[in-house]
Amino acid sequence: MTQRTDRIDELLRQEIGQALEREVTDPRIGFVTITDVETSPDLAHARVWVSIIGTPDERKETLAALHRAMPFVRHAVGRKIRIRKIPEFEVRLDDTAERGTRVMHILDELAAGRDASEVEALPESLPTPVKRIRVDGDASIESEAGVEPAQAAPKPPAQRKPRRITKPGPRPSRPKR
Repeated sequence: MTQRTDRIDELLRQEIGQALEREVTDPRIGFVTITDVETSPDLAHARVWVSIIGTPDERKETLAALHRAMPFVRHAVGRKIRIRKIPEFEVRLDDTAERGTRVMHILDELAAGRDASEVEALPESLPTPVKRIRVDGDASIESEAGVEPAQAAPKPPAQRKPRRITKPGPRPSRPKR
């Protein structure tokens, strides 16, 4: 795609997310994240990729509610941004997080010495955080506690050398042609 369509895709992703968060009050639309927007080159159509947290039944219900809410969202986005034509939105389910979770689970099972073919399907849709083992080169403990390293201990200001100020002198002459 071109840089223009990439910028429009990102702008649409942000505005659709804000419209869903602030203006759509449908209770069937639960935990939805707009992961990507792909517009056609003529800006007539756009695929809106969404990630939905919940059970498969909740995801289906939320996806159906999103399909019904898209004309309203399109109108809300049209009030916020100025482009010649606001594309028609087509909502699609983005299951990359689920597939990533499945791969992580299989890798964990293989590391534990179990056969990957015996791994059963996961009931959750997103990865569950696990305690990370610290290695050399990791951030300090303060950053894990939510304190930025710069806030943890104030550093003395950097010492700069004073700039040398010279008097303007005659300009060097240019060679004649």
